[in-house]
Amino acid sequence: MTKYGSFPGTRPRRLRTSPVMRRMVAETRLHPADFILPAFVREGVSEPVPIAAMPGVVQHTRDSLKKAALQAVQAGISGIMLFGVPEEDKKDALGTPGTDPDGILQVAIRDVRAEVGDDLLVMSDLCLDETTDHGHCGVLDAGGRVDNDATLERYAEMAQVQADAGAHVVGPSGMMDGQIGVVRDALDQIGREDVAILAYTAKYSSAFYGPFREAVASSLQGDRKTYQQDPANWRESLRELELDLAEGADMVMVKPAGPYLDILARVADSVDVPVAAYQISGEYAMIEAAAEKGWIDRDRAIVETLTGIKRAGARNILTYWATEVAQRLRQFEGPTS
Repeated sequence: MTKYGSFPGTRPRRLRTSPVMRRMVAETRLHPADFILPAFVREGVSEPVPIAAMPGVVQHTRDSLKKAALQAVQAGISGIMLFGVPEEDKKDALGTPGTDPDGILQVAIRDVRAEVGDDLLVMSDLCLDETTDHGHCGVLDAGGRVDNDATLERYAEMAQVQADAGAHVVGPSGMMDGQIGVVRDALDQIGREDVAILAYTAKYSSAFYGPFREAVASSLQGDRKTYQQDPANWRESLRELELDLAEGADMVMVKPAGPYLDILARVADSVDVPVAAYQISGEYAMIEAAAEKGWIDRDRAIVETLTGIKRAGARNILTYWATEVAQRLRQFEGPTS
């Protein structure tokens, strides 16, 4: 007699019998519009500079960045997050290139907007670490500690020059207390209520940032544990989330993504705004390195990790594979609208 509700009547494997069946019943689907491409642009170079710790990723020239932005549009991804790398002798204690209208990041924002208009969201990293000679995300006090409130004044200036340059979205990433409210006020003061804020709400002090230091030619001495979050904690992420939303965040983000899927799921379950996650440099480098040695299937590993991030609750994913994966998805599924 056949039993229903248990084996042998119930056989979950019936829904895994073929690629078409598996695709039909898939609970989580990746789409090109899910993705945001982080991109680095370096001042004073005539050719793209490969990043040794991130095979396949480069520090762009202004021209190669524009080409990357066009490729992103053609692939159907939603945005590009820009990081500027100024010439070393322009860095100083205050991160002056970050508020100079002719600083490399502001120039790159204008370049990309001129190239793609509104077909791609141009997003800008709003932080001082790439532009300071000490490599910290803020201004230092006399004791060498990051001065939270003095840093907020610099962030307000940065927000305004990035908006003037054409950023659709700014991403305050320094984890200073009060940064979202200060940036929102600064934007509104110049009539840029249309510029959105992607809050780096839960940004953990992670060992996986290592390759990023090379990507932005970081001058960091020491660490960022006094302002980035402790990997041992999750409740403070929800506290940061509550504060960011109260201060005017339009979107929120968890960074890194893979090691913090539990945090991502808690955040996604707690809000009604879009949630993003950043698959960071170390996550990228591990897969590329293991694949290069033949230890894992590169393409499957990439898609599996991205699917896991979306399944955990990310509406959007910042990933260095954004354009590549979006191109693959479009090729498989045909044109998307």
